[in-house]
Amino acid sequence: MAHYGDHQLQIYQAGLKGARPRLPMRMEDLEEAAHAVLSKESYWYVAGGAGEITMDANRTAFDKYRIHPRMLTDVSERDLSVTLFDRTLPSPLLLAPIGVQSIIRPEAELAVAKAAAATNVPMILSTVSAHNMERVAETMGDAPRWFQLYWPRSPELAASFVQRAEQAGYEAVVVTLDTKMMAWRARDLQNAFLPFLNGQGLSNYTSDPWFRSTLECPPEEDIRPSVKRWSEEFAAPFKTWKDLAALREATNLPILVKGVLHPEDARLALEHGVDGIVVSNHGGRQVDGSIAAIDALPGVATMVNGRVPVLFDSGIRTGSDVLKAKALGADAVLLGRPYIWGLALDGEDGVREVIKRVLADVDLTMALAGKARFAEVDGSLLVD
Repeated sequence: MAHYGDHQLQIYQAGLKGARPRLPMRMEDLEEAAHAVLSKESYWYVAGGAGEITMDANRTAFDKYRIHPRMLTDVSERDLSVTLFDRTLPSPLLLAPIGVQSIIRPEAELAVAKAAAATNVPMILSTVSAHNMERVAETMGDAPRWFQLYWPRSPELAASFVQRAEQAGYEAVVVTLDTKMMAWRARDLQNAFLPFLNGQGLSNYTSDPWFRSTLECPPEEDIRPSVKRWSEEFAAPFKTWKDLAALREATNLPILVKGVLHPEDARLALEHGVDGIVVSNHGGRQVDGSIAAIDALPGVATMVNGRVPVLFDSGIRTGSDVLKAKALGADAVLLGRPYIWGLALDGEDGVREVIKRVLADVDLTMALAGKARFAEVDGSLLVD
C-alpha cells in the first residue's frame, strides 16, 4: 500500500542519480528563496501582517505542546483520511484562501487549482482571486473545492457570490469574520501597496452580474469605477451574528465561519446555525497582540464538542503542527503561506511539491509517534 511518506524515499532515490530537490526543504529556507525572487511589495503583502507579535506567536506557541511518542504499535498501514460534510478526503489538509495570487505569479490560482486537484487536497478559493470562481472550477474538474467569502456590504452581492459558487461545484462556503476592515499593516503601508486599487484580485467582482449592474461603465472599458465600487462593498463592519440568516437563505451549501478565537463566539456561531468553524487569526494579519490561533483551539473545540467540524488555520508548517492541531481538537487544517512560496518558486509544480512534503511529514511523524490512523489522534498524543 502506498503512503504519503513514500515521497521521502523518492527524494533519496533521485539522489542516487545525482538529482537534488529543486525547492529548499526547510520551510524557512523555502520562504527565504521566495523572498529573493519576489518584489518587496509582493513578498511583504503575503509575509507581513498587522505586526510581529501575533505572527511570531502563531509559530512559537506550537513549541509549548510536545508529542509523547509510543513504541511497538503497528503502523505498517496508515490512514490520514477525514470526512467533512459527507465527503471523505484522503488527508486532513486543505489549502487556505489567499487572495490576489497574481502578484506572486501570473498563473496564480489556476496553478494552485491544478496542484490541489492533482493531490486531491481541497482548495479554498478567495473572494479576491485573480481568476474568477468559474474559471478555477473549470480548471479543477471534479476535484473538491470550497469558496471563501469576504462578506460584502450588499446582501444582493453576497447572495450572487454564494449562488455562483454553488452552481460552479464548490462544496462549502467559508465566511471570513475577522476582516471587518483592513488592519494597520506597516509593511504594506511602507510600500504604499494595496493591489486591489489597481484592479488586481477583483475578478469575482468584475465578473458578477449584480456587481456589474451597479457600475457606470464596464470594467473592460475603465477599471476605476469597479475599484471604487469594490472599496464600497468589501467591508461590512455593521454585520452581526443575526445577518447569517440571510446568507443561509441564499445557498444550500454548508457555511463555515473563519476567524473564531473565543469560545463564546463558537457558542454564538452554533446558536446561529453554522455548519463548521475555522479557528484562525488570519495568519496574524488583522490583530497584533492577538492570542495565538493554536492556543485558542482547545477552548473552541471544547465548546463545540463535536457538533460541527472544527478546522484550524494560522501557523501550520510541519507534520507535527498538523498532529498537534488534531490533538488539540481540530478535525482538519488549512495550509497557507508555504504553498504560496512554492508557487513563487516553481508554479504549479512548486505548489504540488509543498503539498506532498507536508503530507509526507504528517504521515511519517504520525507513524513515529505510534499512531496508524489520523482519526485516532487525540489529546493523549501530547505531554500532559
